[in-house]
Amino acid sequence: MTKNLLVELLVEELPPKSLKQLGNSFAELLAAGLKAQDLLATDAQITAYASPRRLAVHITHVSAQAVDKAVAQKLMPAAVGLDAQGQATPPLLKKLASLGADVSVVPHLKRVMEGKTETLFWDSTVKGTPLTDGLQKALQEAIGQLPIPKVMTYQLADGWSSVNFVRPAHALIALHGADIVPVNILGLQAGRETQGHRFEATVNPIVLHNADSYAQQLLTEGAVIAGFTERRAEIARQLAVAATKENLTPIDDDALLDEVTALVEHPNVLVGTFDAEFLKVPQECLILTMKANQKYFPLLDAQGKLANKFLLVSNIRPADPGLVIAGNERVVRSRLADAKFFFDQDRKKTLVLRVPELDKVVYHNKLGTQGLRMHYVRAIASMIGQQLDGDALAAQAYEAATLAKADLLTDMVGEFPELQGIMGRYYAQHEGLSDDIAFAIEDHYKPRFAGDALPRNPVGVCVALADKLETLVNMFGIGEIPTGDKDPFALRRHALGVIRILIENNLSLKLDILIQSVTKIVRDEKITEQWAKPHFDRIKKTGGIASLTQFNFESFVSSLRQAPKESTEQLLTFIHERLAGTLREQGYTAQEVDAVLSLNPQNLSDIPKRLAAVRAFAALPEAVSLAAANKRVGNILKKSEGGISSEVNTSLLQEPAEQALYQALTSLSFKTKEAFDTGDYTTSLQILAALKSPVDTFFDHVMVNVDDEALRNNRLALLAQLHQIMNRIADLSKLAN
Repeated sequence: MTKNLLVELLVEELPPKSLKQLGNSFAELLAAGLKAQDLLATDAQITAYASPRRLAVHITHVSAQAVDKAVAQKLMPAAVGLDAQGQATPPLLKKLASLGADVSVVPHLKRVMEGKTETLFWDSTVKGTPLTDGLQKALQEAIGQLPIPKVMTYQLADGWSSVNFVRPAHALIALHGADIVPVNILGLQAGRETQGHRFEATVNPIVLHNADSYAQQLLTEGAVIAGFTERRAEIARQLAVAATKENLTPIDDDALLDEVTALVEHPNVLVGTFDAEFLKVPQECLILTMKANQKYFPLLDAQGKLANKFLLVSNIRPADPGLVIAGNERVVRSRLADAKFFFDQDRKKTLVLRVPELDKVVYHNKLGTQGLRMHYVRAIASMIGQQLDGDALAAQAYEAATLAKADLLTDMVGEFPELQGIMGRYYAQHEGLSDDIAFAIEDHYKPRFAGDALPRNPVGVCVALADKLETLVNMFGIGEIPTGDKDPFALRRHALGVIRILIENNLSLKLDILIQSVTKIVRDEKITEQWAKPHFDRIKKTGGIASLTQFNFESFVSSLRQAPKESTEQLLTFIHERLAGTLREQGYTAQEVDAVLSLNPQNLSDIPKRLAAVRAFAALPEAVSLAAANKRVGNILKKSEGGISSEVNTSLLQEPAEQALYQALTSLSFKTKEAFDTGDYTTSLQILAALKSPVDTFFDHVMVNVDDEALRNNRLALLAQLHQIMNRIADLSKLAN
């Protein structure tokens, strides 16, 4: 017979950013431990509970004892376990004793041939694990495997013993139905009592009737919504209701909602206000300070503009919430005043005047300062601008790149690093710089994450590409290559950003040439010496930042010059691997992606058209046969010795099938190339469908590797022509099964 099980650990306030994961992990690990001991029914339901002061799990259909199991115990080879008279040897008796048996079972042992060895087996029944033992084991394993961000060590009540856990634990509940399961953990003995809300519980302690009454008793007697999901939904509901009454919308932030859910047990959403004067500060600053420091939900109007009202989630429900609201308004006023002060102070100094101070900001101990990095980035941005749209764009890109990192030295970004770029844009606009420059300063970090917007103008595109490519080239140059799940410099994100910018902006920049150009700029010893050496000498003379006072400039330049050449190839491979992954995530099949990328295309903006063409080709009835033939052609050409000419001597075309194939190739070659040159890749591939019949006939009637060398080479040349025409857009052999 089964009953439902409830286990709860009552603890001091848990870390809010980890609560959701801790609650789910505790439930999953405990259930897995019980299931491994056959104590759960197949239809058992697991419900996790997590609040600031508790981790709990409710599991249905838990057995009081696992069923007994008939098992065949493998003992040892018969030659070892039995003597010549068939009597048990000491090793066999010792083995049986370890299993709780004695010499009386020897006549009942089975002999089974395993290969050439006869082995002894004992059919026995293993007693099912009692719930007390099983839960004790599962509880210990679950506690030991919890993803605890930082473990605390604390003393138990005896004053001598100490234990490790995420926070000090004060009570343990383990109920099987209405019965206490006598387990213990963290120095606590299981019981049925827990605590409700610190201030609003109507009963304390709460004595649970049974495992199924847990959530209801906590709510009615303890004023606690125990379930994380239920509490989150209630907060979201109250936020929506309160915002609607104000004709506003709460900011959408799942991470903030999760964190606030982990901070309260009985949520109560209230509306606060602040002085409209603060709205003169950029709304990103105000929103960030309210979210990050106070866990408030800023309110937006229908146009997405910040209103001077916010929502706070209180953990108490007083009859008059005025004091709670007033207290929070005082706190937010102080925070917003700080933001306004930073904003006002920052605008007293222009961005261009901050640029020299970048010489004092270390970027990487092997690559120098942000000042040196800015020098490279603006050279790269200017080069890209020149290629895309000539002198005007090159000049704008140079200016934007020069100012792009200046806001790192502002008070606002010092307080809120998340605002880098954003504040640069505001300060640039305040100084009267054009929107092209201002938006480029903000956008050069984009895309910051998957799905983020791309730079909104060509200047931003140039600087964003330059910033990411400089990072990739220099980091690969000094051997800082991502391994496994370690990517401290976010190089995967930078690579994906380069891919998206090139493809989605349809830029006709070839990746390999682009990386070679960037590499030339950052490895140019002359450029580096002209700009950087005086800068490093000046810092050393003035006793600047410690990491640069010991900086050896000659070694630095030498390390740039001696960066391994293979790092460029490694970087290209790295970017193409990211490209393959992101294309598969977009819904293209592995075959389609492999067919296109195996040609190593460097114009990434072409790739979506190539993939669309391959998909359309694969849908043709002739595709399977042509892909298989293409694979066969490739294998034949690979095995051929010496160079293969693509020039066909028509006088050596003896067989009607090879003559027909040559005529088909001659007829279709111009058409497919014309479509290719105009960018109509789909048509270029679909024209190839007409080759199915002559190709099939060729392989049915023509022997390629004949003894006659001239004839053999001519047929290989014909196949080389076929291979070239078929694989102009993608390697179609990759579509073969």
